[in-house]
Amino acid sequence: MGQIYQEYLLGPRIYKCSSCKAHAADHADIFSKSFNGRHGRAYLFNNVVNVCLRPKENRMLKTGLHVVADIYCNCCLQILGWKYEEAFEEKEKYKEGKYIIEKAKMTKENW
Repeated sequence: MGQIYQEYLLGPRIYKCSSCKAHAADHADIFSKSFNGRHGRAYLFNNVVNVCLRPKENRMLKTGLHVVADIYCNCCLQILGWKYEEAFEEKEKYKEGKYIIEKAKMTKENW
């Protein structure tokens, strides 16, 4: 097992993993706050850091069938949310390549 290298974000408002406090996303990268995850409210981000992807799977969500990959913190292995790999409905295509992080799985820094 090698050493884990973390990326640190420099923005004024940072979201961190609630378990180990590793940086996960910058507030400026929020695409939408109108999402729900397994544990309540969630945000859709354009970019995230310090996460790893689980294998892709088909998942039926409230908005239809999607190909998603769960994302987890690469420091403590807590599942944070998922990445939208593919959407089958045209109106859902905007989600492709974006990430959901659940509010219950993150904390704020510099607020």
